[in-house]
Amino acid sequence: MIIGFTLNGKKATVDTRPDRRVVDVLREDFGLTGVKEGCGTGECGACTVLVDGEPRLGCLMLAVQMEGRDLVTIEGLAPEGGLHPLQEAFLECGAVQCGFCTPGMVLAGSALLKRKASPGRAEIREAISGHLCRCTGYQKIVDAVETAAARGGKKEETE
Repeated sequence: MIIGFTLNGKKATVDTRPDRRVVDVLREDFGLTGVKEGCGTGECGACTVLVDGEPRLGCLMLAVQMEGRDLVTIEGLAPEGGLHPLQEAFLECGAVQCGFCTPGMVLAGSALLKRKASPGRAEIREAISGHLCRCTGYQKIVDAVETAAARGGKKEETE
């Protein structure tokens, strides 16, 4: 079955079985390894992709569900050759440790910041609640989202 969709801002098609999981299609057919498989059961959030702007779990979504949708992975979040302001804030705040959960966390945080420019810490925690992180204790992740929000999603100029 040929499935057509937008992937990271570009029209894409894939000839695949409709029952394959999105995480497998993105990793195996498109080489987008920022989409991780941590649990395969929708518990960890490592496979998060944005579907029509909303975080979705790629391990629970079937390829056929990509038809006509707009998908964004961590590889497509920032402009070519740069970092998204939230990715920069993750680095600055030390919110990146092993990095396994980071792509999903960043995508969930970016979706939150699109919905609400200045979320409170409780709202940030709620937005990332479906993501498991064994390294950071979440504090620095919340700090990073808060930092990006305070900047209005823009880079701070440095000398």
